[in-house]
Amino acid sequence: MDEVVGPEQIRISDAERQAVADRLRAAHAEGYLDLAEYDERLTEVWRMRTRGDLGRVTRDLPASSAPSRRDGVVFSATAGGVAMRVLTIIWLCITAAAAAGTSVLALLTDLSPWWFLVFSAPSGAVLLTLWVAGAGRPRRGGR
Repeated sequence: MDEVVGPEQIRISDAERQAVADRLRAAHAEGYLDLAEYDERLTEVWRMRTRGDLGRVTRDLPASSAPSRRDGVVFSATAGGVAMRVLTIIWLCITAAAAAGTSVLALLTDLSPWWFLVFSAPSGAVLLTLWVAGAGRPRRGGR
């Protein structure tokens, strides 16, 4: 028979444990926990099995004052963000290869070392325009 359990008795996933571990890390960084207490609580988190157990380890901590969005996030986790990230990596690789190639040719001939801009500037301008227009960027107030 299926037994009804309360919300405090529901088993937790590793993702839920990681979210609490992140909250403990932030509390340590803000000075609410010393290193020994942070380590002790973190060890407990990975041993816990239910939501009730998990709530016990953060009960005495204040609500997080920092926004959930991480600093330095340039592209969102959406399909548009992933596409922009991949295109930017490809663009950086092509630009690096073109710069290296034209630099070698500039050493051997009278070619200007700035010729790699012929390859990278137009596509870089397109990527920059898409990014400025908001393609793949995180939304304000979240990801």
